[in-house]
Amino acid sequence: MNDELQGLLDLLDLERIEQDYFRGQSRSALVPRVFGGQVAAQALVAAGRTVPEGRDAHSLHAYFLRTGDPGAPIVYEVDRIRDGRSFTTRRVVAVQHGKPIFHLSASFQAYEEGLEHQAGMPASPDPETLPTAAEMLPRYAHNFRDPRIVDRMIKERGAVDLRYVQAPPYGTVGEPREPRSQVWFRANGKLGDDPLLHVCLATYVSDMTLLDSVLLAHGRGGWTVGDVVGASLDHAMWFHRPFRADEWLLYDQESPSASGGRGLGQARIYTQDGRLAISVIQEGVVRVPR
Repeated sequence: MNDELQGLLDLLDLERIEQDYFRGQSRSALVPRVFGGQVAAQALVAAGRTVPEGRDAHSLHAYFLRTGDPGAPIVYEVDRIRDGRSFTTRRVVAVQHGKPIFHLSASFQAYEEGLEHQAGMPASPDPETLPTAAEMLPRYAHNFRDPRIVDRMIKERGAVDLRYVQAPPYGTVGEPREPRSQVWFRANGKLGDDPLLHVCLATYVSDMTLLDSVLLAHGRGGWTVGDVVGASLDHAMWFHRPFRADEWLLYDQESPSASGGRGLGQARIYTQDGRLAISVIQEGVVRVPR
């Protein structure tokens, strides 16, 4: 396991300061705010640590309320909404400087048998044939506001091996194309067997590329290029089937709409053998600088 992945796992290992209160730290980010995927993953950790054994996360719904301060700890307050015979519901509020910055509702379920069907997995190349971040990012350095950011981006991607199937938005600036994107990802090292850890790692990664398809539709490169500004507004995930975040997962993403300064992304995450593991929907602010 490399240092970057160990650092991410340390971030998810929250300090318990009271029965239903947890404290988390932040890692340095490429932008002067806390990465949304980090807050969502930490909030899910906090919720999961108050849930009876044998109940796994099956959905989360979250709102990003304020910009997080990466230099200050985040306190997660868990509200035990309900413990039923099959389902457990938790509400989590993330607080910094006395104000809520993030709100999450999550539901957990004891395993049971039921009806089975799923959408088929789309075609995609073998992830091992695709370039790594270290191989891909230098190709597009000339499109960035500051080419030196490449080294920082490579370091930021050290915890997760994330490989684009098609060129990312910053690789085709000025060339609108179909609002669809695929990436393969997995943790850059072996993880333990706790299902909550794998769900939280996938939650972390799910906020990294979901709005790419919004940018692709308009030939925009993103914040590294400087032709848009934005932030996540809300995020929802449904966990359908067991998976491991240290094995390859296909993140198939698209944007059905952008309007009113907002863009919508929706996606499905599949295991390499074709099982639909997760569905994701996110809306974000996407504005063109004046």
